[in-house]
Formats: sequence, C-alpha cells, structure tokens
Amino acid sequence: MGTPLPTERDQISQNISAVLDFYAREEEKIGYWQRVLEHISCVIGQPAFLGFILLFVALWVLGDLATRVSGAVEFDPAPFFWLQGIVGLAALLTTTVVLIKQNRHAKLEEQRAHLDLKVTLLTEQKAAKLIDLIEELRRDLPNVKNRHDPEAVALQQSMNPGLVLAALDERAVPEEASTAAHELDDQSGSR
Repeated sequence: MGTPLPTERDQISQNISAVLDFYAREEEKIGYWQRVLEHISCVIGQPAFLGFILLFVALWVLGDLATRVSGAVEFDPAPFFWLQGIVGLAALLTTTVVLIKQNRHAKLEEQRAHLDLKVTLLTEQKAAKLIDLIEELRRDLPNVKNRHDPEAVALQQSMNPGLVLAALDERAVPEEASTAAHELDDQSGSR
C-alpha cells in the first residue's frame, strides 16, 4: 500500500507555510540600519507627524514674533531662513528614508511578481495538458462521437511567453517567436 495522498487541507497548509517561510527569510535579510530607517519611515507616515510639523512651524514663528514684541533680538527674522533650512533638511531626509523603504519593497514586489508569473505559466501548462488528455480520451472512447473541435485544439497548446510579452509590449514579434508560432500551428494542423 502506497503513501496516502495529501488532502486539500494539507496542500493549503503547505502553501501557507511556504508563504510564511518566504516572508520570514525576507525579514531575516533586513539589517539593523534598514530596520531603523523603516521604523523612522513608519513614524513619518503617521498623521500625528504632520501635526508635529505644523506645531513646530507655528511655535517657531510665534516664538520669533514673541521675541520681536518683547524687544529682544529675533532669533530668525522673517522670512525665517533658519526655519526654511531646517524644513528643507527634514524634507531631504524624509524623502531619502521613504525611498530606501520603497526600494526594498519594490525588490520584494518584483520577487512576488516573478513567482506569480511562474505559477501562472505552470497553471496554463497544466490546463493545456488537461485539455490534451480530455481530447485524447474523447477520441479513444467508442461511445463518444468523435468530432473536430478547433477551440480545444488551440487550447491544447501552451502559450509561448515570448509571444505574450511581445503582444503586451506592442512590439514586433521576434523572428524566433514567430517561427515557434508557425511550428505550433503546423503541429495543431497535423493532429
């Protein structure tokens, strides 16, 4: 007696485990400074941070005006060059922190997109194989009327990723892809 086949629940658990392992591996790759910058990015991204900036600017201007009213020397007279410098530096640092985080997330997203593409191509190949097997079974069963189904014939062939990319890019189909398409047409005509 062979090993029991995995159940649907086992397959779901395996898939979830694989996804969690992927995220855990990616989390392990993050260095200390990257974590610090991402924490700063999370703080900067909160609505309270906007309130802090507005409060800081308001207090700066009010403090400067209060020193003028009291007769003391203003620490940053209008048009507030020091305040502009601080805000400009803060904007530069904020932009850099956000870009660093976005770059890491873009790499992670690219990995996910590659995985999605691989799974989609594999699924498409499996579907084409299933159609091929069903068509073969239909031809071999004596009690099923044998008929030509051009749609099934077309769906039996796996898609050529080069042709799909060419169509998506709206560019001319490379000669190799064109040759491969003609070969597929010849194969489907011979069946």
